[in-house]
Order: sequence, then structure tokens, then C-alpha cells
Amino acid sequence: MTRLLYLGLAYLCTAIGAVGVVMPLLPTTPFLLVAVWAGFRGSPRLARRILRNRQFGPIIRAWHRERAIPLHAKWVACGLLAASWVTLWLIGTRWEVMSFLTLFFTGVATFLLTRANPAGKSA
Repeated sequence: MTRLLYLGLAYLCTAIGAVGVVMPLLPTTPFLLVAVWAGFRGSPRLARRILRNRQFGPIIRAWHRERAIPLHAKWVACGLLAASWVTLWLIGTRWEVMSFLTLFFTGVATFLLTRANPAGKSA
């Protein structure tokens, strides 16, 4: 039963991560990290497929191996955070929400930008 729950979580997070590729405000990498974590517990085959993926595999392997994030991924993530904030500001989101998001997005960006780059790569 536990194996099935992990497997279900892995497939759900994989699907959400895949949707995140085309949806601007939905992150991809965190869902794929959870999918790999749950996949190893429920379906090692699924976890291996995600880790071998041409687009996401190198980023996820770098995180697992070194807790490192490639420079281009940091800048894309920070750019999307800024674009999300500006979009919400332009549509007139309440100041309380914008204040919270300013703090939250700043914290996320700080976390991302202070992670190491993968060994031997600057981009």
C-alpha cells in the first residue's frame, strides 16, 4: 500500500511538473524533485527515467549530488518571479498580498542565488 502511495505521488508530481513546462506560474523542478524522491520509494524505474531526461535530468542530478543549481536556471527562475510579481501588480492585486509576495519572492530569489553552481559549470 505504501509503495502505491509513493508511486501515485511520483506520477502526480511528474504530471504537474510537465504542465509547469508550459504554464508560466507553475514551477517544474520542485515537482520533479518530489517525483524522483517518491519514485525511488515507489518506482525506481520512474525515478531513473526522470533522472535520464535530457532537459531536467542534469539539473536534478546536480541538485542531488551537490545541492547546486545551474546559473541559467537561477536567472530564469528569478526572471519568472519578477514577471509574476509585475503581472500581479498590474492587475491590481491587494497591497497586503503584494507585500507578502515581495517578501516571499525575495526569500526564494535569495535562496536560489546563494546556491552553488554545479562543479565545472558556470551556466
